[in-house]
Amino acid sequence: MLLLIGFIIVIGSTLGGFMIAGGHPGVLLHVSEFVTIGGVALGILVIASPLETLTSVVKKSIGAFKGSSVKKSDYTDLLKLLYEMFFLARRNGLIALEDHVMEPKKSAIFQKYPSFLNDHGRQEFLCNGLKPLIDGRIKPEQIGEMLEQEVSAKEELGEGPVHVLQLIGDSLPGVGIIAAVLGIINTMAAISEGPEAVGEKVAAALTGTFLGILGAYGFVNPLTSRMKHNNTVELQYFVSILKAVTGFANGMAPIMAVEMARRSLDHCVQPNADEMEKMVKSLSPGK
Repeated sequence: MLLLIGFIIVIGSTLGGFMIAGGHPGVLLHVSEFVTIGGVALGILVIASPLETLTSVVKKSIGAFKGSSVKKSDYTDLLKLLYEMFFLARRNGLIALEDHVMEPKKSAIFQKYPSFLNDHGRQEFLCNGLKPLIDGRIKPEQIGEMLEQEVSAKEELGEGPVHVLQLIGDSLPGVGIIAAVLGIINTMAAISEGPEAVGEKVAAALTGTFLGILGAYGFVNPLTSRMKHNNTVELQYFVSILKAVTGFANGMAPIMAVEMARRSLDHCVQPNADEMEKMVKSLSPGK
């Protein structure tokens, strides 16, 4: 929603200033310029993007308009879930977690936290991180490196759409110049039509440059920045799981392993120490 409000402010300020100076918004509406700039930008996007990245650009752009996909309540649920899982493992052994990680949908613990259970990526990351520990296929001190590799892979995957949009943002001013040059070519061909026709075509040509620059700095670059922010927030969720699982695997008490996860969070979503204590006291771990 904030992104949409920002775009409205950009449009309103641009048109408002133009009208205050005596301009009429109608002179900016040259369909040919919109077709040229929009078409070339779309072509660059298709050329630069594998199908998977192209799909991700669309999804993440929609996500940017919706806001952050991870809320503070999601982190609170995660910390509670981790505490319950670790407490159960400490009390009954790691084997007690097997049913939970093998069939998450049937887990009594996971069912308490739909924000986790209903997100396949979150569920898969935690369960796949715990399975090697439960099976004894990996030493506790090795789990951190394994999860770090998975987090790095997620980070690289999230950067693909960002790089593509950055390319579009960097290209738009140049695309605007292309549209302007095409407009000037049309102008040169219409000199014999008189000053009025020439002036109209020059205005259309200059609109191309204007639209390219405004599109880059007023829309695409801010959208890219918001997408980066959302990627960072989403990645932080997985990093907090990494910290907690690594700490518990290396012998930390359940509460301290969860505290590691809590301290890895940004302050705007991080429960404070008192909230953490209340959360732990409100739980009946392992049931």
